[in-house]
Amino acid sequence: MSIRIGIIGYGNLGRGVECAVRQNPDMELKAVFTRRNPETVKILTAGAAVRHTDDIDAWKNEIDVMILCGGSATDLPVQTPKYAAMFNVVDSFDTHARIPEHFANVDAAAQASGKVGIISVGWDPGMFSLNRLYAGAVLPSGNDYTFWGKGVSQGHSDAIRRIPGVKNAKQYTVPVDEALASVRAGENPALTTREKHTRECYVVLEDGANAAEIENTIKTMPNYFADYDTTVHFITEEELIANHSGIPHGGFVLRSGKTGWDGEHSALIEYSLKLDSNPEFTSSVIAAYARAAYRLSKEGEKGCKTVFDIAPKYLSPLSNEEMRAKLL
Repeated sequence: MSIRIGIIGYGNLGRGVECAVRQNPDMELKAVFTRRNPETVKILTAGAAVRHTDDIDAWKNEIDVMILCGGSATDLPVQTPKYAAMFNVVDSFDTHARIPEHFANVDAAAQASGKVGIISVGWDPGMFSLNRLYAGAVLPSGNDYTFWGKGVSQGHSDAIRRIPGVKNAKQYTVPVDEALASVRAGENPALTTREKHTRECYVVLEDGANAAEIENTIKTMPNYFADYDTTVHFITEEELIANHSGIPHGGFVLRSGKTGWDGEHSALIEYSLKLDSNPEFTSSVIAAYARAAYRLSKEGEKGCKTVFDIAPKYLSPLSNEEMRAKLL
């Protein structure tokens, strides 16, 4: 029987989940739920329903796993506990500092309902988190390094677009090559924020806007750009559409450590991603964890989980026998 998937929210992530479900033969999309007028939301999957979120109660017995595709700032802190009271759920909550709080809220709801909730699924948090855990366990004497990019930071791009006089903008996070090379060489450098990443901004101005003033506002913006070497490029709307319409991303997780009685030998673990589409890859990770949520629920598990709690076998469509024969 196919795993019946529901999607809440049909933005970039929701559309990515729809594509990911199509690539997994053991899954089927049953419905997309939206806060918009459902008649205005056109999906790709023939036969799947589009419904308003107000109608979601009627689907409690029709959905095996509900995937939440809202934002981490205001949507998921409310939605994930709410819907964990009705469904097995998976979300991509990525506000790292608030994960413990979010976990507690989802766990309370899922324990009470007997459902499984898996939070913070994606590539960071998610796949990068797993690699930091594995590498630290294998090389206890060492240092972790995480580099993001080159890729579009949607939050930083939005921060620029909110500046008066800015019509549109995209911001890229870029690892510093020298810092990455130093880590790969086993030098175990102590790196500041500025030494690890730079930021490149491509900005379209409103007519009459003061470019120098806006550039200074960007470069001195606290929590976003003030701690980085930032370059601002002013371009036309046509150039932005032609050259910066995608949402690529990626990055590296490295653990540089020592082995041997006196730590005389170096060891380096590196995991990297290069993604044409950040939301589509995140959606692909979410789909695998939706399978895990379904299987764990069938085994009688309940409560909130993270990627740390779930054995790899629950992610794969292969049987245990096939995994041992093909992958081990």
